Amino acid sequence: MKKHAITYGLGIAIALILYFLLTKVIGLHKYPVLSAFNGVIIGAGIFYALRSYKRGNSGFKYQDGFQIGLFAGSIASVIFAAFMAIYIFTIDTQFATSVLDSWSSNFNKGSLILIISLAIMGISTSFVLTLAFMQLYKESWNQ
Repeated sequence: MKKHAITYGLGIAIALILYFLLTKVIGLHKYPVLSAFNGVIIGAGIFYALRSYKRGNSGFKYQDGFQIGLFAGSIASVIFAAFMAIYIFTIDTQFATSVLDSWSSNFNKGSLILIISLAIMGISTSFVLTLAFMQLYKESWNQ
Protein backbone atom coordinates (compact mmCIF):
# COMPACT_ATOMS: atom_id res chain seq x y z
CA MET A 1 0.00 0.00 0.00
CA LYS A 2 2.80 2.43 0.87
CA LYS A 3 4.53 1.60 -2.39
CA HIS A 4 1.54 2.75 -4.44
CA ALA A 5 1.14 5.98 -2.48
CA ILE A 6 4.82 6.90 -2.70
CA THR A 7 5.21 5.92 -6.35
CA TYR A 8 2.14 7.77 -7.55
CA GLY A 9 2.79 10.69 -5.17
CA LEU A 10 6.22 11.18 -6.74
CA GLY A 11 4.70 10.86 -10.22
CA ILE A 12 2.07 13.48 -9.46
CA ALA A 13 4.72 15.81 -8.02
CA ILE A 14 6.89 15.44 -11.13
CA ALA A 15 3.88 16.16 -13.35
CA LEU A 16 3.02 19.28 -11.30
CA ILE A 17 6.59 20.55 -11.50
CA LEU A 18 6.78 19.91 -15.25
CA TYR A 19 3.46 21.72 -15.77
CA PHE A 20 4.72 24.72 -13.82
CA LEU A 21 7.98 24.79 -15.77
CA LEU A 22 6.03 24.52 -19.04
CA THR A 23 3.90 27.52 -18.10
CA LYS A 24 7.07 29.38 -17.15
CA VAL A 25 8.64 28.71 -20.54
CA ILE A 26 5.48 29.93 -22.26
CA GLY A 27 5.33 32.94 -19.94
CA LEU A 28 1.97 32.16 -18.34
CA HIS A 29 3.26 31.17 -14.88
CA LYS A 30 2.18 34.48 -13.31
CA TYR A 31 -1.53 33.79 -13.83
CA PRO A 32 -2.96 31.94 -10.78
CA VAL A 33 -6.05 30.80 -12.70
CA LEU A 34 -3.90 28.31 -14.62
CA SER A 35 -3.20 26.47 -11.37
CA ALA A 36 -6.71 25.01 -11.68
CA PHE A 37 -5.15 22.43 -14.01
CA ASN A 38 -3.17 21.20 -10.97
CA GLY A 39 -6.43 19.64 -9.77
CA VAL A 40 -6.69 17.68 -13.00
CA ILE A 41 -3.12 16.42 -12.58
CA ILE A 42 -3.69 15.44 -8.95
CA GLY A 43 -7.00 13.80 -9.83
CA ALA A 44 -5.49 11.74 -12.62
CA GLY A 45 -2.68 10.58 -10.36
CA ILE A 46 -5.05 9.57 -7.56
CA PHE A 47 -7.35 7.80 -10.02
CA TYR A 48 -4.51 5.73 -11.45
CA ALA A 49 -3.09 4.98 -8.00
CA LEU A 50 -6.44 3.62 -6.84
CA ARG A 51 -6.94 1.68 -10.05
CA SER A 52 -3.48 0.12 -9.82
CA TYR A 53 -3.98 -0.86 -6.19
CA LYS A 54 -7.41 -2.39 -6.81
CA ARG A 55 -6.16 -4.44 -9.76
CA GLY A 56 -3.27 -5.82 -7.71
CA ASN A 57 -5.29 -6.75 -4.61
CA SER A 58 -8.35 -8.95 -4.48
CA GLY A 59 -9.40 -7.72 -1.02
CA PHE A 60 -9.91 -4.01 -1.69
CA LYS A 61 -11.04 -2.14 1.41
CA TYR A 62 -12.42 1.38 1.42
CA GLN A 63 -9.95 2.45 4.14
CA ASP A 64 -6.95 1.23 2.16
CA GLY A 65 -8.06 3.00 -0.99
CA PHE A 66 -8.78 6.20 0.91
CA GLN A 67 -5.32 6.11 2.52
CA ILE A 68 -3.60 5.56 -0.81
CA GLY A 69 -5.41 8.43 -2.50
CA LEU A 70 -4.94 10.85 0.36
CA PHE A 71 -1.28 9.94 0.93
CA ALA A 72 -0.40 10.10 -2.78
CA GLY A 73 -1.96 13.54 -3.12
CA SER A 74 -0.44 14.79 0.13
CA ILE A 75 3.04 13.56 -0.80
CA ALA A 76 2.74 15.28 -4.17
CA SER A 77 1.47 18.51 -2.58
CA VAL A 78 4.30 18.66 -0.05
CA ILE A 79 6.96 17.95 -2.70
CA PHE A 80 5.47 20.56 -5.04
CA ALA A 81 5.29 23.12 -2.21
CA ALA A 82 8.95 22.41 -1.38
CA PHE A 83 9.89 22.89 -5.03
CA MET A 84 7.97 26.15 -5.15
CA ALA A 85 9.69 27.31 -1.95
CA ILE A 86 13.08 26.69 -3.53
CA TYR A 87 11.92 28.41 -6.72
CA ILE A 88 10.46 31.44 -4.93
CA PHE A 89 13.28 31.99 -2.45
CA THR A 90 16.29 31.25 -4.67
CA ILE A 91 15.53 31.26 -8.40
CA ASP A 92 12.87 33.92 -9.03
CA THR A 93 12.45 36.15 -5.98
CA GLN A 94 10.03 38.49 -7.78
CA PHE A 95 7.60 35.73 -8.73
CA ALA A 96 5.76 35.66 -5.40
CA THR A 97 5.29 39.41 -5.27
CA SER A 98 3.96 39.51 -8.84
CA VAL A 99 1.43 36.76 -8.05
CA LEU A 100 0.46 38.22 -4.67
CA ASP A 101 -0.03 41.69 -6.15
CA SER A 102 -2.91 40.29 -8.18
CA TRP A 103 -4.69 39.35 -4.92
CA SER A 104 -6.75 42.22 -3.52
CA SER A 105 -5.70 42.26 0.09
CA ASN A 106 -4.59 44.87 2.56
CA PHE A 107 -2.28 42.83 4.75
CA ASN A 108 1.49 42.42 4.60
CA LYS A 109 2.02 39.89 1.84
CA GLY A 110 4.92 37.50 2.18
CA SER A 111 6.15 34.67 0.02
CA LEU A 112 5.40 32.12 2.71
CA ILE A 113 1.64 32.67 2.38
CA LEU A 114 1.85 31.53 -1.24
CA ILE A 115 3.65 28.31 -0.29
CA ILE A 116 1.24 27.57 2.56
CA SER A 117 -1.68 28.19 0.21
CA LEU A 118 -0.23 25.76 -2.33
CA ALA A 119 0.15 23.03 0.29
CA ILE A 120 -3.34 23.54 1.75
CA MET A 121 -5.00 23.66 -1.67
CA GLY A 122 -3.17 20.52 -2.80
CA ILE A 123 -4.03 18.50 0.29
CA SER A 124 -7.67 19.62 0.29
CA THR A 125 -7.96 18.82 -3.42
CA SER A 126 -6.52 15.37 -2.71
CA PHE A 127 -9.04 14.81 0.07
CA VAL A 128 -12.06 15.77 -2.03
CA LEU A 129 -10.94 13.87 -5.13
CA THR A 130 -10.15 10.76 -3.09
CA LEU A 131 -13.65 10.84 -1.61
CA ALA A 132 -15.10 11.18 -5.11
CA PHE A 133 -13.01 8.41 -6.67
CA MET A 134 -13.67 6.00 -3.84
CA GLN A 135 -17.34 6.10 -4.81
CA LEU A 136 -16.28 4.48 -8.08
CA TYR A 137 -14.06 1.85 -6.51
CA LYS A 138 -15.90 0.82 -3.35
CA GLU A 139 -17.74 -2.47 -3.22
CA SER A 140 -21.51 -2.18 -3.56
CA TRP A 141 -23.72 -3.48 -0.76
CA ASN A 142 -26.61 -4.01 -3.15
CA GLN A 143 -27.24 -7.63 -3.97
